[in-house]
Amino acid sequence: LTDVYSSSPALGRYFRSAQVVYFSNESSTVFYQLEFSVPPSTEGFMENTMNPDFVRNVLRQNIYDED
Repeated sequence: LTDVYSSSPALGRYFRSAQVVYFSNESSTVFYQLEFSVPPSTEGFMENTMNPDFVRNVLRQNIYDED
């Protein structure tokens, strides 16, 4: 995840770290905590760039690009 988000054109400059919060072998589930450093409030930044769907789609696109 560190490579995905640090190299992202949209999020790379804001990305700081990723760490595993929970891992389960039984269900193949992993929960991550992503840390971003965001600029002082700018109109629409948190609603658009840091939108959970947008952040998730950066990872999703990287997975699709590898296939």
